[in-house]
Amino acid sequence: MGGGQTDKDGPDTIRAGNRPREGLAARFVHSLHRASWRTPFHALRLRGHQPLKLRAIPADPVPGDAAAGQAMLSGTIRHGGEEATIAGFTFAIDGRSPAFADHMQSFAWLPDLAAAGPRSKAATPAELLLRRWLAHEGGNVGPGWRPELCGQRILHWAAHAPLLLASGDPVHRSAMLNALARMARHLDGTADKAPAGLPRVAACAGLVTAALLIPGREPRLARGMAALDRALVAACWPDGGLIGRAPVDLVALVTLLARLGAVFEAADKPVTGELVPTLARAVPALLGVTMGDGALGSWQGGCPLPAERIAAVIEASGIRTRPLRRAREWGYQRLVAGPVVVVADCAPPPAAASATGSASTLAFEMSDGPRRLIVNCGGGRPVTMLDGGLAEALRTTAAHSTVTLDDTNSTAILPDGTLGRGVGEVELDRREDEGGSSLEASHDGYVRRYGLAHRRRLALSADGKALVGADIMTPAGRGPRHAAGFAVRFHLGPGVEASATADGQGALLRLPGGGAWQFRAKGGAAVTLDASLWVNGEGRTRPTTQIVVTGEAGASGATIDWSLRRVG
Repeated sequence: MGGGQTDKDGPDTIRAGNRPREGLAARFVHSLHRASWRTPFHALRLRGHQPLKLRAIPADPVPGDAAAGQAMLSGTIRHGGEEATIAGFTFAIDGRSPAFADHMQSFAWLPDLAAAGPRSKAATPAELLLRRWLAHEGGNVGPGWRPELCGQRILHWAAHAPLLLASGDPVHRSAMLNALARMARHLDGTADKAPAGLPRVAACAGLVTAALLIPGREPRLARGMAALDRALVAACWPDGGLIGRAPVDLVALVTLLARLGAVFEAADKPVTGELVPTLARAVPALLGVTMGDGALGSWQGGCPLPAERIAAVIEASGIRTRPLRRAREWGYQRLVAGPVVVVADCAPPPAAASATGSASTLAFEMSDGPRRLIVNCGGGRPVTMLDGGLAEALRTTAAHSTVTLDDTNSTAILPDGTLGRGVGEVELDRREDEGGSSLEASHDGYVRRYGLAHRRRLALSADGKALVGADIMTPAGRGPRHAAGFAVRFHLGPGVEASATADGQGALLRLPGGGAWQFRAKGGAAVTLDASLWVNGEGRTRPTTQIVVTGEAGASGATIDWSLRRVG
């Protein structure tokens, strides 16, 4: 199936499941493979000649979080709302969240330390934590040896080796390089068997880094690049987005590939294969889901990572481009006029990585300059401070600015967290003319259960002063078996003050810092204001408001026309 950005107006169909899920046999082999990582035989296989030095030290093109690094200099590790003291931390401690454990095992905190201060200060906690890792994990294949963690750790160790080896202790240096070589040999047999998507890309990136920087591994470069190319093709849609459809994961992919590019530069080797083409497609796809403030939109369980981080990652990629406005498989359509940005989800939820996917089909977000007017509630990824119940609730259709029918999800979220039946196909028709940009899209998520299809129209005027919309419940399949209540939700951005109009058909929305918009609905439905919440770029919840338009869809369906117009 073709994809990407085109200039052609007209209808299109986006179907779920274009990428096959990993089969049962493949998952069984993967499980056996994971089990083998801890066997004595595997540990024996990792023995061999160790390097005396790295061929080069790459620069890290993506700066870390200086505030997190300063906390580490003060003795505290902070990540995703969790804390641990460096003095009491060992890699044997249980009870940490998986995300915190992976953060520590991957050594993703090294860039934070490097950004916090001079090497003379940052080296002390860096070397201390490395020594503890070597004591607990360095001599055996334990939890920290998942291929994706090994791949990330190799990248971070290589770029920040001066921090880790600042003491000049030859025994410590030998132990680190010994572990580095063991990880490289471990990835020889595990990288391309890691879970598809980001984990496999990270594992293969570590394999390539080792081939470029560890003497004697040069013959493995071609094999590593072939594995990386396969991993990238499997992980990404042709239009540049990841198959899991989460913008926060696309940030992680661009970051990973930018760091790998720096390894090629340090090794004075030309970059070949899919690395640069993937970056060239991924960066515009990433920019396409940013809002007027430059930060991410809130999609697929991710929080709106701040503009500064997005800008730093884009700068590190070396790609200079414009946002992708029409993404077919990635699924996000972008309408822009003046300072106004509208981003809509016009694809089925991700079939792959469904344990983190959201039932957000046909939801949209809207910003007026740097101020967010309409949002989705969002999620905590990649930070972890949201409790499990809230994180699951934020994946529901009701947590997005779209239609819910009979208070159910457009795609079922099963008890085990995976996605079930629902949206399998989205019909899309996008137009551009002198009057502005418009799109009309429909999904079949409610057809099987209620005999109704949801169709949404969005039209942004050329001057950006009006967004005119309609939500239509149309009889489909065998048609409605009974009347069903519906709710059209418009979650308001942080700081937006809403006051209902006297006629009960609209609301005045005042933006923080000035400016106002008026919301109006037609069709006789009730318009009310209700409480909502929004997860900010640090993964913390903020109380907000939502506009809720309610009514009933009968045998002939229902239509709600609505508009947002700038009035101040």
